[in-house]
Amino acid sequence: TGPVSSECLGNLLRIMLSAEYFENEYVSLSVVDQSGTAWELDETMAAQCGYRVTYSTWSSIEFRASALSCHSHLEKDVFTVTIQIKASPTPDMSNATTHLKSATCQYGLWSPRELICESNYMEVSVRREVPQTIKDFVQDEHEDWTLVFPEAKAEEASIWQIVFHQPEEKRALLVSNAWSAGYGLNATDSRVLLRVPYAAAQVQLVEDQGITFSVLRSSTFYKYQWVILMVDTAVACPVDGVDFTNKTITWTVPKYIPPLSAGVTSFKDMLVEAGVDLQKLSAKEMASRKYVLLNELNAITMKIPIGAEGGYYKTSVNNGQLGAKYSINLFFEHQWEDNKWGLTKHTIIKEIETPFEQAEVAITNNLNLSARLMNVTVGTFLPDAELVNLTFEGVTVAVPEAVQHGYLIHRARYANGSKAFIIQVPLDAPSVKKEYLREDMRAYTLNVTLTFITHPSSETFVIPVIALSAVKDAVLPSMRGFCDGSNLHLIITHGNVDQNWLPFISDWHLTPEAAQKYNYSLRDNGTHLAISVPFISSHVNYEGFHTSAIKASFYLTLKDGITLAQRRDFSVSCIFSPSELIQCLPNGTVIITAIKLVGDEDLDTGLLVLRDRQCKPSQVTQKTATFKFNVNTCGTSRKFNGTTTTYENEVLYFRPGNDTPIYQLKFLCLYAVEQTVDVRYEFKKNPPPSIKPGFGCLALSLKLFKEKSYSEPYQESEYPVVKYLKEALYFEVELLQPKDARLDLNLDDCWATNSQSQDSLPQWRILIHGCENNKDSYRTVFHKVNYSLRVKFPQHLKRFEVRMFAFVLGTSLLQE
Repeated sequence: TGPVSSECLGNLLRIMLSAEYFENEYVSLSVVDQSGTAWELDETMAAQCGYRVTYSTWSSIEFRASALSCHSHLEKDVFTVTIQIKASPTPDMSNATTHLKSATCQYGLWSPRELICESNYMEVSVRREVPQTIKDFVQDEHEDWTLVFPEAKAEEASIWQIVFHQPEEKRALLVSNAWSAGYGLNATDSRVLLRVPYAAAQVQLVEDQGITFSVLRSSTFYKYQWVILMVDTAVACPVDGVDFTNKTITWTVPKYIPPLSAGVTSFKDMLVEAGVDLQKLSAKEMASRKYVLLNELNAITMKIPIGAEGGYYKTSVNNGQLGAKYSINLFFEHQWEDNKWGLTKHTIIKEIETPFEQAEVAITNNLNLSARLMNVTVGTFLPDAELVNLTFEGVTVAVPEAVQHGYLIHRARYANGSKAFIIQVPLDAPSVKKEYLREDMRAYTLNVTLTFITHPSSETFVIPVIALSAVKDAVLPSMRGFCDGSNLHLIITHGNVDQNWLPFISDWHLTPEAAQKYNYSLRDNGTHLAISVPFISSHVNYEGFHTSAIKASFYLTLKDGITLAQRRDFSVSCIFSPSELIQCLPNGTVIITAIKLVGDEDLDTGLLVLRDRQCKPSQVTQKTATFKFNVNTCGTSRKFNGTTTTYENEVLYFRPGNDTPIYQLKFLCLYAVEQTVDVRYEFKKNPPPSIKPGFGCLALSLKLFKEKSYSEPYQESEYPVVKYLKEALYFEVELLQPKDARLDLNLDDCWATNSQSQDSLPQWRILIHGCENNKDSYRTVFHKVNYSLRVKFPQHLKRFEVRMFAFVLGTSLLQE
């Protein structure tokens, strides 16, 4: 059969263009006349010249031509039609391929009058005979022809003309004027033809038995020798008569329509046949398809179950909603004899389309867990719908480009011609949303909108696809907690579900800015979240207090960043020495911090006092109150005991109007007394202090810190530390033992090597006799050490800053 096939259907010819061959092609049709000239086909020309182009059965192109069409080559009982087909992949028809198709059909059984009711035109052809005398013409109405001849003879130069019979007037047109008005007229050796578009100006709508007809009543005149000949070229075609009830199509056409039976007194049915796509069906074939054909006294009726064989469903879109319509191309052929015409053959073609019916689209998600792929099947769809675009996360991509975003699109075709689309997306694709559900479950959500187009109508519709898969692959964050001398630390290892979880202390969002405000440390390197808080701080809970120990706990909650739902709780608890709360300075100043225990929520730390109730805290938080005073004030008692002096006071809390404290924290400061003597004061110039060399064991530490604040040293697990040239290194040297306030730490020499051995070469001296090396491009900077909760003896620490360097001297690299 090839891409183009043809078929003879009585006085009609059909040429079919294969849907598969011309798929995704832009097609242009032209009709070729006997001289070889190609006339491009459009709707106006098709209606005037007897052509019809339709898209049937999912994009197959059907071309129909009347035997008496404008460009038919007629020779005796044979007619030939030639068409030119151009197919191009682009709408501008560039690079088009051209096909020529000629089809020849034999049709020799012409009836005296033949009428065709096509979907886009009406056609009547009558046998051309020369009557004996003009008075023998049969008139359809008594007065019809009384004014005909003056009108016909008005244009003496005309070869032939047509007169339209309308209720208000009769109007004559020359063939050239009629052609310009859209009418098709032709005369062969044996027949006269008139073809009328449904939209022609002289067409009237007439109702018969409740059915509306398009009617044109006309007479066609032509000269034969010295005689003017006239033929009745009335034509009528039904424009409705279709009903859809109980899933059935009912098509009714009245018989013996008045415009076609003017002057007729007797009728006789000769033949009633029907079929689909101009193929006549036998009674047995109709019964197998559950068709019903009724030839009644005044009408012909055909009943077709919606969805029956012979028709097809096509995609339809109504207000953006996807649906379908059932389409079937029916026809009647009614032949009758009457006393005017003899045999009349009336062929009526009816392209019927059922009303829109909305369709639901099935979406099935088949998870391939081993390949970590979402397999989403969308459909089924009719063959005339095609997927063109995908939209996800606000981005629209064409189907061929979707693979660049991780989307693979497959078509599944079924035996009945329908198809489905399978979308494969990796679970880890950026456009697939991941959400923690519970325990070890994660939800993967694919949210994509599919855009389709229908052929050939080019209607578009969208199908939103939301597919959800629950997978047991959640890795929850874990933690490690520990404490050092004055801080509590939480190190949280991220899982695969907490990318958008936020750290909270109770209902307080712990942001980097908030952490800095409270002197907390908050760091996140993508794999770990590290949080450090001082032992004495607003967000530490004090859960137990004994003379030898304080239990302190820090609680952290991770919450969903969108819903703020609580996801995970972490805590670290440590035992601290009560000595962390008190500082007895050599100059007699005491700094004491009182803490509020869990369970004492109604205690107002701002109302804490010492024995002398005039002594109030110098610094207050929700959970702590800090007092700073001299041992000789605030009601402090003193007791001598041999070599020590003990100073004692209490932090107290009184309810209003009650002198019995409900909170009592007793604390002591002990100062060593070597000897008590009575001396007489006499001013003398003191000799300069002298230092005598000695030997003993000192415990020292050298630490590298991350920032100039010296609040966080590098831990062992973070070594080796990577730094770049000119980046600052913050060192701290501390005298750990003995804890003697009379001692001062001084640095003499400090040097760097390029290995872990302090004696290896090369070496570079950072400090020389306690001073910076003046040969350094960036000299060492000393930082002052102040008293703090961690630093009780500032004189026991030295801090300095060194810029990262390489071992070079001038332009030479120092080698071992």
